[in-house]
Amino acid sequence: MPDQEEIRRKLGLSDSEYELIKEHLRREPNVTELNMYSVMWSEHCSYKHSRSSLELFPTSGPRVVQGPGENAGVVDIGDGFAAVFKIESHNHPSAIEPYQGAATGVGGILRDIFTMGARPVAFLNSLRFGELNSAACRYLFDGVVAGIGGYGNCVGVPTVAGEIYFEPCYERNPLVNAMCVGVMPLERLVLGKAGGKGNLVVLAGSKTGRDGIGGVTFASEELSSDSEKDRPAVQVGDPFLGKLLIEATLEAVENGLVTGVQDLGGAGLTCALTETASRAGSGIEVELDRVPLREAEMPAAEILVSESQERMLFIVEPEKLEPLQEVFKHWELDLAVLGRVTEGREVVVRQGGEIVAAVPAESIAGGAPCYYPQSREPAYYKELAAFEPLTLPPPKDYNRVLLELLGSFDLASKEWVWRRYDHMVRTSTVQGPGGDAAVIRVRETGRALAMSVDGNGRYCYLDPYRGGMLAVCEATRNLSCCGAEPVGITDCLNFGNPEKPEVFWQFEEAVKGMAAACEALNVPVVGGNVSFYNEVDKEAIYPTPVVGAVGLLECPEQQGKVAFKDEGDLVLLLGGNELSLGGSQLLKSACGKVAGRPAAVDLELEKRVQDLSRRLVREKLVESAHDLSEGGLAVALAECCLQGNLGAVVDLPVSDRREDLVLFGEGPSRIVVSVKPEKLAETAALAKAGGVDLFELGTAGGGILKINSSSKPLISLTLDEMKQAFEGVFKWIME
Repeated sequence: MPDQEEIRRKLGLSDSEYELIKEHLRREPNVTELNMYSVMWSEHCSYKHSRSSLELFPTSGPRVVQGPGENAGVVDIGDGFAAVFKIESHNHPSAIEPYQGAATGVGGILRDIFTMGARPVAFLNSLRFGELNSAACRYLFDGVVAGIGGYGNCVGVPTVAGEIYFEPCYERNPLVNAMCVGVMPLERLVLGKAGGKGNLVVLAGSKTGRDGIGGVTFASEELSSDSEKDRPAVQVGDPFLGKLLIEATLEAVENGLVTGVQDLGGAGLTCALTETASRAGSGIEVELDRVPLREAEMPAAEILVSESQERMLFIVEPEKLEPLQEVFKHWELDLAVLGRVTEGREVVVRQGGEIVAAVPAESIAGGAPCYYPQSREPAYYKELAAFEPLTLPPPKDYNRVLLELLGSFDLASKEWVWRRYDHMVRTSTVQGPGGDAAVIRVRETGRALAMSVDGNGRYCYLDPYRGGMLAVCEATRNLSCCGAEPVGITDCLNFGNPEKPEVFWQFEEAVKGMAAACEALNVPVVGGNVSFYNEVDKEAIYPTPVVGAVGLLECPEQQGKVAFKDEGDLVLLLGGNELSLGGSQLLKSACGKVAGRPAAVDLELEKRVQDLSRRLVREKLVESAHDLSEGGLAVALAECCLQGNLGAVVDLPVSDRREDLVLFGEGPSRIVVSVKPEKLAETAALAKAGGVDLFELGTAGGGILKINSSSKPLISLTLDEMKQAFEGVFKWIME
């Protein structure tokens, strides 16, 4: 038999953590309790290395109903309704078993939403892979995409937006970040609290098995060449059962049959019991013999930390048990009364008539130590920051460069991906994949929600402060291009090992940049997820903060779109003039180099540009609006042409800067719009009043994109030439 020290080391508990557990318990923990503490004090559940930094985020605002600390964030969208949203990672499981890793990531984030009483209305995702010339990367890419579609399509929730990037650093550690948005009447909000002495503790949904045991611990350590052995830590999802669980839970909440709800995700029953008790300041007593099992003779520790999917915990008043049983019988789901809420603050677990665990709820759900890791600027940082891309000679053929960018894995059309997702189910999708943001109609209010997800690991690798800032600006700017007011963000912070000072420096700087942008743009952070230890054999991914943003659109018919609309419309450029080729798509695709610094951000200008964009869209002064991001002005113009199947003839703004910088330089606070000639004067007046520069570039029309500089032709490509480069990349390499 292994001794106590061997067990705790295998479970990932340090010597100091073990001593702290003994302080909480005032005795030696038993093996079952050690397992409970190990999963709840894992990085995945406790945020022990990140809590101090996350306090920088603004989390309150006039629309915020529920901020961080619950299963999902909640914001008021008017008329008695709320939007509920959250993003989380499933990186490590997807690296080992891509289909189930991605599918259960979708299933897990789905439960976070309907746990609050909201009906899920949309999925989004943010994905990172190695380059697709590798068979292993193609396998991961194909499996993840299939898993997202397989779960989302079956539960009947549309997958409406996302982003995908490809870099060598993600080759064996892909990032799979799943976001879900839901809608509910505010009066239906239910929290994950186990209140009310004598109330029943009820487990519903799937039977408990051995899948996913140790999942959160697995997610809180670096991957290695031996990680394949951790495949049993990957959960297995059942989307058809998940759909039944949505309907049964929402019916129970709507009928007032439950006083508290908590899904069973990471750390399984241990998390659900201790978090609900801790939030309510109560105790819980349960009998494990009552847990429906898929496998015989599971010991207490396995039952308590199993991460079997599609399970929910309810707190139920005794007199409402019978009607709750009728609801779940109707949906053909298991329901088991495990125990009751008690006055004390302990979670007491029995099996076979004996107490197998007795732990203070607050000590296990909130008592993990808070670490303050060392922080040190990486050696590479100043060297790469000192590189000046303009020391390289300019490209000789701008037509070829633009086609290369349009055909790069990062920028090419992702239609091959989103065609595998059902983005129209529920028939509320007003604008689906391919735009700056997706738009979902909220039928009950006549309004709509816009949503986007954005991040750029290259930027953050080269300058994490600016990179974090740019991620927030890009996500909210996408909403503003649709005319939507950003009402909140959720983030997924993907980094390497925080115990390495260089990695923690990246994390700290990125969070500082994000927080500064959120403050300036008046956008609260209402929830999120930190994913550390994204390393394989000591090689870390790029620091990759991903921002999911949700905005409110008063009138869905007034949404902005990317596509140029009509012949003769004027093409304008709004906003900033801060450009850089540092970390740009041009530098990566044309030169195979990641170096330099991304452009600086003027947050006051960013806010003015976004405010102006929303007003222009809402007052129908513009026919289209599209933000400039990777690939700069030339790529943005090409995307507007391709989406509208309409060419354009434009001149670059007069400048003494190099043409490749103006064409392909990347920078914040810039939006391309098209307007009717008769609306130019009013548009220009609003831009001037708003303190935003406006450049008249040219005219939409014809079947060719022509970009000139002082009447000198730089780019001339037909729509067919651009389509051929843009649309066939993934179909060619994946089929």
